[in-house]
Amino acid sequence: MDILLLLIYCLFVWLIFIKFKWLPWTITSQVIVVTIPLIALTILILLLNLFAPSSSDIRAMNYVIPIVPRVTGQVTEVPIEPNRPIKKGDVLFKIDPVPFAWAVKAAAAKLEGLKVALVTAQGSERSLEDQIRSAAAKKAALQPRLALAVRRVEQFTALAEAGAGRRADLEQVQADVANLESEIVAADATESQSKQKLSARTSSGEFDEVAKAKAQIAQAEADLGNAQFDLEGTVHLAPADGRVANLALRPGVRASQIPMAPVMSFIEEGDQWVMAFFRQNELRYVQPGNEAEIFVKTHPNCILKCKVDSILWATAQGQMPISGNLPNTMAAAAPEQRIAVRLLVEPKDRDLFLAAGVRGAGAIYTEEGKMLHVLRKVFIRVSTKMDWFVAKLH
Repeated sequence: MDILLLLIYCLFVWLIFIKFKWLPWTITSQVIVVTIPLIALTILILLLNLFAPSSSDIRAMNYVIPIVPRVTGQVTEVPIEPNRPIKKGDVLFKIDPVPFAWAVKAAAAKLEGLKVALVTAQGSERSLEDQIRSAAAKKAALQPRLALAVRRVEQFTALAEAGAGRRADLEQVQADVANLESEIVAADATESQSKQKLSARTSSGEFDEVAKAKAQIAQAEADLGNAQFDLEGTVHLAPADGRVANLALRPGVRASQIPMAPVMSFIEEGDQWVMAFFRQNELRYVQPGNEAEIFVKTHPNCILKCKVDSILWATAQGQMPISGNLPNTMAAAAPEQRIAVRLLVEPKDRDLFLAAGVRGAGAIYTEEGKMLHVLRKVFIRVSTKMDWFVAKLH
């Protein structure tokens, strides 16, 4: 564009000094004619770079999601094609589900067995409680009989000593007393043993065997959930709208759940970033919300309207590692890092497809020096028309 302005200026100089000879063509006028465009272009470029900075490095970037299978297995189906649009939820690939289905069945069978064990433990708790109640009832029934037998022993002893009773009757009641006492001792032992077993409880007051059975059931349910989760992982779905580039996965390949070895890279299309890179001193007046225009080589003669979203005020050279070592100062100064500005494409131009990695140029129009914005817009429109030309000799 600078050349175009110079050509227009030269045309006016030719008309004034050569064609119509309105002014004399002397050494003084020649020096003035040469000096004016140099000074004017220098001032114009300096002001344009402040009030409407331009960038020749604008890139369209997409999120790239590394696809790592949740389970390791042999791939049985890859129904997608490379570089074709894919909707969210479409199947990317499938893994042989047979071993994972068997794992689900085994976990389900184990869970059912543990549920039976829980019922058995609960029955054991009830049985111990019944034994305690039965032993207590038995002791309550034996106590009156024992008291009666003891009195009868005393009576028969007195009769035997007086010679009015038989010795055999005394021995019989003594045997009855011994039997009753042994039954009471047995009932006490049963009650004590049942209470001891029933006293084995957790901190929450639950019977120990029941608590263990419930804990095993919870673990089995978790194992079953993990097995079902792995089975669902044999079918991998697209996480968003996008496409897969350079698809190399084929049926028969063994896919592994290794984070550092993804089976494919998914390019998301939903939230595209348009980044413009500027020198640091060009962003003096740039603010979020400023108007911007960009153009890319894939769409010649097409201006995309944008808004400034934000300025990424961080570069790699601003990061200092947190360690006990002193920062390393290089012998030569590192080159100046450019600052990235994120641009949001206006709604009317968002349907235009921008390939991930496409590059172009553009400018931002600040709130200062608006009279110069027209020149920058002319520069942008002339530049995008030049994208029609392909400089190749073959």
